[in-house]
Order: sequence, then C-alpha cells, then structure tokens
Amino acid sequence: MKSKLLEKLFSLQGKNALITGGYRGIGRIIAETYAELGANVAIVARNREKCELAASELAQKYGGKAIGLPLNVRDAKMADSIVGQIADTFGGIDILINNAGIAGAEKEIVRMSDEEIDEIMNINFRGCFIMARAVARIMIKQQSGKIINMASILGKIAARNMAGYCASKGAVIQLTRVLALELAHNNIQVNTLCPGYFSSDINREFFASEKGREFIKRMIPVNRPGELSELKSTAIYLATCPAFLTGTEIYIDGGHTIF
Repeated sequence: MKSKLLEKLFSLQGKNALITGGYRGIGRIIAETYAELGANVAIVARNREKCELAASELAQKYGGKAIGLPLNVRDAKMADSIVGQIADTFGGIDILINNAGIAGAEKEIVRMSDEEIDEIMNINFRGCFIMARAVARIMIKQQSGKIINMASILGKIAARNMAGYCASKGAVIQLTRVLALELAHNNIQVNTLCPGYFSSDINREFFASEKGREFIKRMIPVNRPGELSELKSTAIYLATCPAFLTGTEIYIDGGHTIF
C-alpha cells in the first residue's frame, strides 16, 4: 500500500521543471525521474534535435508535458527568451536543475591557455549564473521555487590538472550560497548537488581498467563508482525539500570527500 505521507512529501505532480543539459547523463536521469513523478519537463541544451528527441521520449513514456529547446547557457539574451517561453508554456517554473557543464582541458596551470580557462568558466560558472538569474526572476513573481545547481566534489577538494573545473565548481557552490541569501525571503530554496565519480559511457572503460580499479580502491571508501540511478532520490529530495533547507551542498560520492 502506498504511503499518503510519502506521496505528499515527495510529489512532483503538476510541477514545472527546467533542466539544462538534460538529454544525457545526469541531466537525463533527473529529467526521467521528475517526469515519472508527474512533473512537466523542459530540456534545454545546444543540440536542438537531441533535446527534442529526449522530450518526445519522456512524453511518450510518462504521459506528461515535455518540451526540448535549443539554448546556449552562455547567451544571456537567449536564456531570458527561452526561460520566458518555457514559463509561458507551462504556466511557471518550479524547479531549475542547473546541470550544463564541461570538464575542460586536463592540463597543468602553466600550460593552460586563456581560451581554455575562459571556456570552462563561461559554461560551468557564468552559464549557471545566467540561468539562475533568468529563472529567479520568474520564481520571485511566483514567490516560490527550487534552484538546484550541479557542482562536484571537485568544488571542495583539489585535483591535479583540473584547475578550471575545480575553480568553476567551487564558484558554483559560492554562487548557491549567495543566491540562497538573496532569495530566501521570496520562498525560493537554492542548494547544490555535488556528485563524485559515477559510472557512465565516458568513463566506464577507465573504471574497468587496472588504473581505474586502483583509483577506486584508493579514493572511494565504498569501493566502486556510483550508478546514475543513485542520484534519483537526492534529486527528488532537493526538488521537494522544506523551506528551511537552503544554501547548502549535498555530496553523493561514496565517501570520497571524507579524506
């Protein structure tokens, strides 16, 4: 028998969610989860066809409203326009998942070019700022909303040859805190989700290698990388969390940041 309390606490029925970078990886698993729980979902990224296909698949599978639109998160005017279009289509925006990002070049700082550091900061931090600002304007009018910024354990700990990524994700965590301060009186909660190392198409081969297995043994206390499905419950919680939870980050990393 289903618990009415659980349904009430964690219901997303009729909520409107906007997910950047939502057609694959972490963004896609969150989009799937929200759609399954009854939310209307907007997927945005630079690739129009992949966004539209992902939205079509969600609508067919779960029966709710889903739209896919092209968006470069670095383009403020485009972001304002697309966010307004989504709000008009759905009748508001209740949840923003600020997920779009890149890993960037893995180089020592002395070998990084200006262009390389600019690219990763512009997408991972500036893009997050632009999207949060655009959606916050909608949420202030509503006097409600949840903004969930995707950072990383590398926003807390350092990794060699990852200066741009570490700096950009650290900046996202600080941005979250400032947004939480500024928007608290508007009944808007802003939190950060910080994943550790997860098994995906990009790194599955590495984790199966001897070097990857040694890394897991040395750095991840649970002795394995995460599965994307393990992000679902945390994503649900942050989308339904009480108003008293704001300005914090949640690490889901198998204990990596314990060290």
